[in-house]
Amino acid sequence: MEFIDVETWPRREVFQHFSSVSDPFYAICFEEDVTEVYRYVKQRGLSFYLGMVWLCNEAINDVENFRYAIRDGRVALLDRREPSFTDMHPGSEIFHIVTLPAGPSLDAFCRAAAEKSRAQKAFLDQKSETDELVYFSSTPGLALTALTNEFDRADPNMKDDTVPRVAWGRFADRDGRKYLTLCLEVNHRFIDGLHVTRFAQALERRIAALNTGL
Repeated sequence: MEFIDVETWPRREVFQHFSSVSDPFYAICFEEDVTEVYRYVKQRGLSFYLGMVWLCNEAINDVENFRYAIRDGRVALLDRREPSFTDMHPGSEIFHIVTLPAGPSLDAFCRAAAEKSRAQKAFLDQKSETDELVYFSSTPGLALTALTNEFDRADPNMKDDTVPRVAWGRFADRDGRKYLTLCLEVNHRFIDGLHVTRFAQALERRIAALNTGL
């Protein structure tokens, strides 16, 4: 982690502008071709959901602006973010939240995450809750087209919440391909549409790399 000198930061004026508004968060959704992700995980007996969590988490880490945070009132650049995702035990109607490092391998993450989720008894491990996370969730029974998330708007430090929220629903089959609408909610103090576009491009590169073993 390193602290940013805001006075010489190219983003200073944008940051200050969106720091002055009461609610600097916005949501944006876009469609992604996930055919190769689906093929990759099914060939290996892995979870599509967990595979997407790993791919999205790593694509987020590829874009610097997604790694900004507020520490002790100062802007900091985190070394990386780690995934925290919702899941459900078979037969349960109550979800729980699982947090663990992504690691360098999609395959290893899917197996480790599935095992941790199966073993987890608590709703949430508070010790794992930090500002270095990405929050993931899915509604596989619905084709998601929009997203909002809960925030404690009575918290005077709400605007300092820089954890990206990523969600998706049921994918659509068209012309032999699978498409998924990804929805992100982010803090405009740090992340613009340009950076969401760069995230989408990084995700596409990582999906394409599944076929090359990179």
